[in-house]
Amino acid sequence: MASKAERIVVNAAGLVQGIVLVTFPAASTIFTDKSQYGLSSTQYGNMFLPQVAFAIAASLLGAGLARRISDKRVYLLGLACGTLSMVLLLASTLIKTNQPAAYPLLLVATAFLGAGFGLTVPVLNTYTSDFNPGSVDRSVLALNALLGLGTALAPVLVAVFVGLGFWWGLPVTSTVLLVLLLLVSLRLPLRADAAGGARGAPAPGRARLPARFWLYAAFAVCYGICETMNGNWSQLDMTTRLGASPTQASFALAAFWAMVTVGRVLFAGVERWLPERVTYRILPFVLVATFLLIGVLAKPHAVAGIAVFALAGLGCSALLPLTISFGERDLASMAAAMAGGVIAFYQLGYGIAAFGVGPLRGAGVSLSAIFGFAAIIAAVMGLLSFFVARPRSSSLMVGEASRDLAR
Repeated sequence: MASKAERIVVNAAGLVQGIVLVTFPAASTIFTDKSQYGLSSTQYGNMFLPQVAFAIAASLLGAGLARRISDKRVYLLGLACGTLSMVLLLASTLIKTNQPAAYPLLLVATAFLGAGFGLTVPVLNTYTSDFNPGSVDRSVLALNALLGLGTALAPVLVAVFVGLGFWWGLPVTSTVLLVLLLLVSLRLPLRADAAGGARGAPAPGRARLPARFWLYAAFAVCYGICETMNGNWSQLDMTTRLGASPTQASFALAAFWAMVTVGRVLFAGVERWLPERVTYRILPFVLVATFLLIGVLAKPHAVAGIAVFALAGLGCSALLPLTISFGERDLASMAAAMAGGVIAFYQLGYGIAAFGVGPLRGAGVSLSAIFGFAAIIAAVMGLLSFFVARPRSSSLMVGEASRDLAR
């Protein structure tokens, strides 16, 4: 049985991981400022390529690595990678005006950030599921709500530190939080099988992946595209199409991430009245509506744009954590690998949207048309939700009934 301290540390790690994950995007204006790093838009976008590649690789390899060295050591390794990423970012501030030297350092920093995310987040979801066997969906939603809160806090912290005259206060804060987590976590057992979960399954690479896994993978890719369209391109859409000021554009992004967090808390709290599977089937169509609204909005509707991006955050909120918790229950034979697999394909969707929009815009495709295409992706995700969030099979229900009788 997991201790209270273990549950607290896992939730705290989710919050810190959210802050760390958005440290680089939150400082985007610093990286492109000519008096700071002076990166071009292309250089700034390409800076995240190592992050995506290493996050996918770490997510896919994490389950196998955990079987060899334990989940706790994978989790600690992820925290160490995140810490090194922040240290490298801080080191780059010393040579920021020397772009030929600073840019490679930033690329290495984002690579370690991706590796840390890919190693840590799947293990955190595994811990949450195992430590709370009676409320898996709610606990996974709560963990991801804290991660979302961290992503919403990072831009606020950057603004505070910029106002104080030292933007690098954010990576310093992230480093301190990661080091504290490492020191506390080292003293705790953090065993993923503490609740008796099915974590001894064979590696998916040693056996054929179940056909249903690819439904979860496809859903995760679609979700990654939809989330990233809002998270990475909302500010540009606000300033170029809707006539928003930079402050209004920043507020739209903050509203999106804030509603992601609010939605995760909300849907975890109302699961008794609104079952998770119903939520899962509704939210993709909320995203369809928001993408269509974003596509038709034009100047001067900045305030309406903020409201629509906030609604998009609500539409995204519960989808990723529920995909993980559904998958771990549905595919129990590979439960240990499900979180990593879903995160990996989510990152693939992130990469498609993060780097694919630039070439499309260069080819003359408008942002409104691209958001319209994203509505099609969200609709596909909505159709997939009916296959992913299917009613529990009779065999699973019989198994649960047998366990109840045994008690």
